Amino acid sequence: MSNYTRVYFEGLGIDFDLPSVAFTVFGHDIHWYGIIIAFGFALAVLYGGRMAYKWKMSLDGMTDVLLIGTIFGIICARAYYVIFEWDYYSQHLAEIPQIWNGGIAIYGGIIGAIIGAAIACRSGKVNFMNVMDLGALGLLIGQGIGRWGNFFNQEAFGTNTETAPFRMWSLKIQQTLEASAQTLADKGMECDPTKPVHPTFLYESIWCILGFFILNYIVHKHRKFKGEIFMLYGVWYGLERMVVEGMRTDSLYIANTTLRVSQVLSMVIVVVFAAGLIVNFVRLKKGTLPKRLAVDVIENNEKTDENADEGNQVTASVNNEKVEEENDTDN
Repeated sequence: MSNYTRVYFEGLGIDFDLPSVAFTVFGHDIHWYGIIIAFGFALAVLYGGRMAYKWKMSLDGMTDVLLIGTIFGIICARAYYVIFEWDYYSQHLAEIPQIWNGGIAIYGGIIGAIIGAAIACRSGKVNFMNVMDLGALGLLIGQGIGRWGNFFNQEAFGTNTETAPFRMWSLKIQQTLEASAQTLADKGMECDPTKPVHPTFLYESIWCILGFFILNYIVHKHRKFKGEIFMLYGVWYGLERMVVEGMRTDSLYIANTTLRVSQVLSMVIVVVFAAGLIVNFVRLKKGTLPKRLAVDVIENNEKTDENADEGNQVTASVNNEKVEEENDTDN
């Protein structure tokens, strides 16, 4: 039972054993965390592939984007984490490549994926801004599902709460808080290990899934320029991260300050991306939007075809009714 931890949801009045290991293969434990992350990644790839096909994007080019972007994303996700935990890793250099022991950062992964995608797009002649828009939607899928891996690991939780409906507690949470008590105190935070905490993984998961449905609707019906969905993603996710990061007990900090890296970066992203959206919408209204950002004819045709299909269905229905009326008259 060492792979299980009892999780209590005081507000819901329920508790149950939560496994961290799904099964074992040849003596190696396969953790739910990895399975969930892989599942979220697979769904994101399937969605991106379907959209790329609709937009007539190069299959070979998109494959390069996926491979190179993933490699750069993993490397930078780890590098980002190590940089802001350098006091520890400078004394444990051998642990830097041991990514299987945990320690990656989503913002680092996004930065790396963007760099990798830019390289692949340039060599494969794939439109970079289209890739960014599809990538943003894929990120929302991956993040929305992937955060549940944190739940199975009982990590990425927040500070104490007595009012949150989904507040939770487990022995693993208690042990983590006890082990990090001094670090939290140094940052001006006090957490009682014996009391329930905010399920911040859940907050982010819900926000990302909701964001996916909203932006998916926009990309199909109201996308005005390339890069719009990526900028909307930055604003949407950044706003959530600014708030939820302030609740977490495992944040990365800038040097020896109490400034949380993800909060500061989120603020910058929200401001910059919101400004970019405003500028481009003004350009669009004035007719001065750069041609490189104009939505492709193929995408416009897709929307036109959807409307045409709806119109054809209505017309067919009307014609069928007329035929039936004529037949009734003849009879």
